[in-house]
Amino acid sequence: MAHPNDVPASALLPRLASELKSRQAVSPPTWAAFAKTGVHKQRGPVDPEWWYLRSASVLRKVYLKRAIGVSRLSAEYGGKRDRGSAPYHARTGSRAVLREIVQQLEKAGLLQPYKGRGRRVTASGQKLLDTVSRDLLKGLAASRPELAKYL
Repeated sequence: MAHPNDVPASALLPRLASELKSRQAVSPPTWAAFAKTGVHKQRGPVDPEWWYLRSASVLRKVYLKRAIGVSRLSAEYGGKRDRGSAPYHARTGSRAVLREIVQQLEKAGLLQPYKGRGRRVTASGQKLLDTVSRDLLKGLAASRPELAKYL
């Protein structure tokens, strides 16, 4: 059985993002073109498809962390703030972006609330992740036979 942890995130996330886009599970709000992903960033994302990639990343992170809330997700997507000559300090990512993505994934039936401790992946969300990772592993196993054990 293919597990999303068996597939490199760099290969899984673009495929999962295109799947979310084709299913119309998420869509960027009108303000997404002007948003930064955190206070530690100087500019917003350059890629026009960044919303789908971030949504795929959030879905994968919720799957790997079991149950996680928006505050913890913002810490995961944070970074270090450049304060000039003062030392760097950790800053969290944009909670508005993450909250909107989580709400869209929940509306699509891929996430669900979990006992007041955040969200977790539903059965259909896990099926989507497993299907995409299995298809990716089949493609990767053709060129790298040592990956066939994960299928």
